Amino acid sequence: MVIGQDDPLRGDVVALLEEHLRDMHATSPAESVHALDATALTAPGLTFWTLRERGAVLGTAALKEIDPEHGEIKSMRTAARARRRGVAGRLLDHVVREATARGYGRLSLETGTQDFFAPARALYASRGFTSCGPFEGYVEDPHSAFFTRRLP
Repeated sequence: MVIGQDDPLRGDVVALLEEHLRDMHATSPAESVHALDATALTAPGLTFWTLRERGAVLGTAALKEIDPEHGEIKSMRTAARARRRGVAGRLLDHVVREATARGYGRLSLETGTQDFFAPARALYASRGFTSCGPFEGYVEDPHSAFFTRRLP
């Protein structure tokens, strides 16, 4: 498995991101879906990675700079066929290392509160993320869970 910076507009990546958006809309009300589409992931201030195995995309993750001290994890997704293989953990560890290397003092994220998101919440907790309030334009929402982690 190899993690590398990638183009979110690449065909196989777009397909995985569209699957991600479909799941987000199937599990959360539209106003509570904060996932970015492929085009939005090309915006300045965002770095996008894929994890691939023998060329096939198995997962995605992005890092958005909120400010020079604070980053946000976006677009964490594991392809259905690759779940329970450590893809998300590897991507999350990669993003945390990158955020630390950039000198961020804090890394945050938003995810859902529904059962569908329980594995994601458990993964974030296992990596030292703790519950926090809304940040960077988010608002309290019963469908959103917010997490943060201090970085060295």
